[in-house]
Amino acid sequence: MKSPLFDPKSIQTQKITLPSLEKQNVQLLIKRLDLVHPFISGNKFYKLKYNLETAKSEGYHTVLTFGGAYSNHIQATAIAAKLSGLNSIGIIRGEKAAALNPTLEEAEENGMSLYFITRESYKKKADDRFVEGLKERFGDFFHIPEGGTNNLAIQGTSEILKDEDQQADIIATSIGTGGTMAGLVKAAKFHQKVWGFSALKGGFIFEEFDKLLKEQKVNYNCSYKIFADYHFGGYAKHNAILLEFIENFYESFGIPLDPIYTGKLLFGVLDQCQYLENKTVLCLHTGGLQGIKGFNNRFGTSLKDR
Repeated sequence: MKSPLFDPKSIQTQKITLPSLEKQNVQLLIKRLDLVHPFISGNKFYKLKYNLETAKSEGYHTVLTFGGAYSNHIQATAIAAKLSGLNSIGIIRGEKAAALNPTLEEAEENGMSLYFITRESYKKKADDRFVEGLKERFGDFFHIPEGGTNNLAIQGTSEILKDEDQQADIIATSIGTGGTMAGLVKAAKFHQKVWGFSALKGGFIFEEFDKLLKEQKVNYNCSYKIFADYHFGGYAKHNAILLEFIENFYESFGIPLDPIYTGKLLFGVLDQCQYLENKTVLCLHTGGLQGIKGFNNRFGTSLKDR
């Protein structure tokens, strides 16, 4: 039986109107996945859907996953597990701070047991022997990888696109672990192209994404392209240009963006739209807004989170 937790709300698609887009006859639409659920927003909703349904159907009582101190995935897993009647364990990269940041504080408030490990140990997160060692310590659990990306997550993210989205020539998303883009590539039609904008610095993302498609046996009919030049210095890095863009975007369209994923995505999409003509671009707002409170506390900014 499927959980009512994962019955998505009606998702709004919002048009972005700019003189530069009108000049090129480019229609830019934003699919507001950030509004899909009040607590488990964006792509995390879809990544966790089948992971938690499978955990419950196979008789597990606990899920264990990995993430950094400001991880959207950690917070979403804690809440989704609680609402699903499951216990949760979060293995957190790095040392525990004197006070928990808002992300980890909310995860703990929602019942997640947090355990901090060194960055060196964290590199072993995908090693089967390391995971088995965690089972010896914590007991049996359903393992959800960092970022939630596995075959069950791709099954979920492949459901993001609906019939009405076939009008889009290009579908754009941010890339972290690649699970959302893999689902889009799986679901997109032959006439469509999927764009991915990497939030991480380095060209390794090209090989990693191809590897993900092969390992998870993702069949697809569309074409895709990854952009690796809009990371603003690397994962979780930012500068004044990005922050100004995010603030101006909110003032112009009333859509909050985060500086880790969606801010960089929209900056890149708008930059690339200048090379298009007579196209419809569907851009996914993948959520991540929960991290803005911690970002503002850390850097003294005042970005909007709703």
